[in-house]
Amino acid sequence: MLTIIAIAAIVLLGVAVMLIVRGLSSGGVATSETVSQIGAYGFRGTLRSSSADGETRSLRRSFDRLASWLGANVGRRLSRLGESELRERLIAAGMYTSSPGRIFGYQFILGVGLPLTWLWVAGFAGVNPILYIVGAIVLAACGWILPLAYIDYTRRKRLETIEYDLPDLIDLLVVTIEAGLSFTASLRMAAGRMSGPLAQELRLTLQEQSMGLTLTESLHNLLRRAETPGVRSFVRAMTQGEQLGVSTGQILRTLADEMRKRRKAAAEERAQKAPIKMLFPLLIFIFPSMFVIILLPAILRISDALS
Repeated sequence: MLTIIAIAAIVLLGVAVMLIVRGLSSGGVATSETVSQIGAYGFRGTLRSSSADGETRSLRRSFDRLASWLGANVGRRLSRLGESELRERLIAAGMYTSSPGRIFGYQFILGVGLPLTWLWVAGFAGVNPILYIVGAIVLAACGWILPLAYIDYTRRKRLETIEYDLPDLIDLLVVTIEAGLSFTASLRMAAGRMSGPLAQELRLTLQEQSMGLTLTESLHNLLRRAETPGVRSFVRAMTQGEQLGVSTGQILRTLADEMRKRRKAAAEERAQKAPIKMLFPLLIFIFPSMFVIILLPAILRISDALS
């Protein structure tokens, strides 16, 4: 068993070293092209010329190539998720440069590498056979789930940030539209003044509109990338206003009031959940310590008196 594990580890190590050497020998042309494409699509990026950063990028590209190859040949067949579903999760998490095949590859690398490492270490340490097998199974499951868990966590945090920044965007749009700017010009000004995930999505929306999509189509694509209640209300209101010819400023002012009330309700909901969330740390950590400090002297005196 240890011989098979050692052979598999040596093969994987050899493939990784080969890809790393190949990545170190290649130049930074591909990275420059990628950064320029991202900037043209709505993001602004700069390419650093430091040698340490270049080596780090080369190593990362090498591991990305290995993960993409493994995902295309092995991981995609083992995963229960489809490429379209995983791509939607990546877009919602803001990982525009990551492909589903690369994520499948990282799932396979972690799902195989972690249990192999555990088997190699536990084999030398002489661990109990039951723990030896159970640990390998648990680490394989954790390694397979970990990339998807990270994507879902990043997606949830990013959507929460977008939902939180949306009332500020609507207030800015109300001011600029009532000042005489069009809705598209107001979006462009807001995208330039704001920062964060919401500004990134606005730049993508404007870029799609400049590439030929209508305002309604670009807003629906925004809703597809950031599926939150606030964005849904914003897109629905703008779409209906565009179709019915209603004043955009009045719609946005009403929507801003609704967003403020929704943010206040969400804050009150979190405040009401706080006592329940504090209950378990109190019962597990604080109350036992208090009981030990308060009751232990009395228990010791009683035991001395009875003895």
